[in-house]
Amino acid sequence: MGRLSDGGGDEVSGVVGTGRSQGATWRVHGLSVRGYRHVQQGLPCQDAWGQVCVGPHGARVTVLAVADGAGSRPRSEAGAHLAIRLATSVFGRRLASFPTVPGEGDTLARLQRDAFREVVDTFLDDTRELAGDRGGPEDFATTLTVLALGPGWVGHTSLGDGFAVLRAGETDGAPQFHLLPQPEPPGEYGNETTFLSSPDAASRVRIDCVRDDGVDGVLLSTDGLAQAALSTTDGRGPAPNRSFAASVLRALDRPGPDPQADAEDLGALLRSHRLTALNADDKTLVRAVRGARREWGRSLS
Repeated sequence: MGRLSDGGGDEVSGVVGTGRSQGATWRVHGLSVRGYRHVQQGLPCQDAWGQVCVGPHGARVTVLAVADGAGSRPRSEAGAHLAIRLATSVFGRRLASFPTVPGEGDTLARLQRDAFREVVDTFLDDTRELAGDRGGPEDFATTLTVLALGPGWVGHTSLGDGFAVLRAGETDGAPQFHLLPQPEPPGEYGNETTFLSSPDAASRVRIDCVRDDGVDGVLLSTDGLAQAALSTTDGRGPAPNRSFAASVLRALDRPGPDPQADAEDLGALLRSHRLTALNADDKTLVRAVRGARREWGRSLS
């Protein structure tokens, strides 16, 4: 892949959000499911996700976003849903014209950073108003990860512990997967999680810009799937779990005739004993594919 630049509700049948983009460029499907811990505690899912497709015909931009409300904060569920509404609106508006703007990587990084700052400022204003005299923005604490898919480019903005996996290129006929954000240098941030309500949110956001016409599949997730979707067995920090990524995207490369059945299959996977044993938190997974790879078949094995 070619890097352009780096810049500094209650659950219904286990599913909080589900959707499918009907655009010809990217086919999108996402789910948020309540984790076992919240089921046991009688708490709602505090994850959220959303999408929007913007821009002129022939140069459409698809914006995907996931948010993970802080479990220790009383109104984090509302915070996560607010973050998604703001992110899809603001990033969609600011990035819709990027395909016609010169400057490539520097411009894209600046647009993402400006969009993130607007999201933070509006999030703080809105949560102060919602809280009134009974708290503040910290009660709505949430992470936010945004992935923008444009013609030949990908923009990634991440605050907290969400992550994205891109499918691009092949080696010996096997698809290759790439992780965003790349791991921080040892000791820089440790295991700390930063939220939209954190005073240092603007300085801790991670921004990546990638130019690669070969990106034809993406996964976007909150940290509830980190143990399943990522691997650290090579001793060099986290990397995509190729088996997991290939299996999840394969099912969308060649979807079945019933979208609800596809959603139920993915929901069953996210709530499975195998994944729950790895992490009992809420789980959100948004997957998107461009084009078709029919020779890979279809399964969620």
